[in-house]
Amino acid sequence: MPRSKEEAFNEIVRRVRRECFGKGPERIHTYFVHNMAVTVLHGNLTPTEKFISRTPEGAEMVRSARTKMIQQRYAEKVPEGMEELIGSRLLYLFSDFKVEEDMGVSVFIFEKPILSDHGHGPSES
Repeated sequence: MPRSKEEAFNEIVRRVRRECFGKGPERIHTYFVHNMAVTVLHGNLTPTEKFISRTPEGAEMVRSARTKMIQQRYAEKVPEGMEELIGSRLLYLFSDFKVEEDMGVSVFIFEKPILSDHGHGPSES
């Protein structure tokens, strides 16, 4: 059974996180909405980040570092295969991280609407 577009997108995001932080998320889910891919990532923190984030100052340092590193990584170079998979150019990435819940959210905004695996545009409701 072929992988879905969401699963393939998740693998690209997971690979980038692994390259940046040495550990990818344990769970990841992506929703395509119009020209956006909304990705929710759980189980991201390394043992060192968990140790550092035991204090409020450490937690803010981990959140800030993760957010800035991801935004810088995507600003320098769009991950290989991402735009080809989506069929559109990546315009913007918004990203944040909630250290206490070990959860991150990234919103990728593409130039054109994201087509489903069946070639249809986003559904309206």
